[in-house]
Amino acid sequence: MNALDLTQRPPRSPRELLPGLDLLMAARTVDKLRATLPGGNLGEYQITGFSSSLLNALEIAESSLRAAIARAASDAEIAAWIREHSNPERYPEINAKLEGRTIAERLNDPQFVRRYPIASRLPPESSRLDLLIADDAETFGA
Repeated sequence: MNALDLTQRPPRSPRELLPGLDLLMAARTVDKLRATLPGGNLGEYQITGFSSSLLNALEIAESSLRAAIARAASDAEIAAWIREHSNPERYPEINAKLEGRTIAERLNDPQFVRRYPIASRLPPESSRLDLLIADDAETFGA
């Protein structure tokens, strides 16, 4: 797949799914890793946080997925690779954990609030996945 420049547009929504893969954050993580390929630009985004949590839960090394992405011709190939290298039975548990993280859990963290100023304007019980969507919209326009 081609590299991405995430200074020009955000990665996909954390709720967007790869074809045939019911796994939150996977498409977004793929986009962020594509931005680390030669010619890409990660911009202000980072792999740490939700993407690294996803990779850890899947027991997939970042470097392995990056290599698979570099070789793949499509999202469907990447989704198949992820399914082959992880336990799909764990996906509902992983999704629940990702979805369950709220803004309230981090509002007392000054670094978090600096990174995501929009957090103070959203309901504290909002999912941090929704925070990422709102932050992307604010940064790049709806």
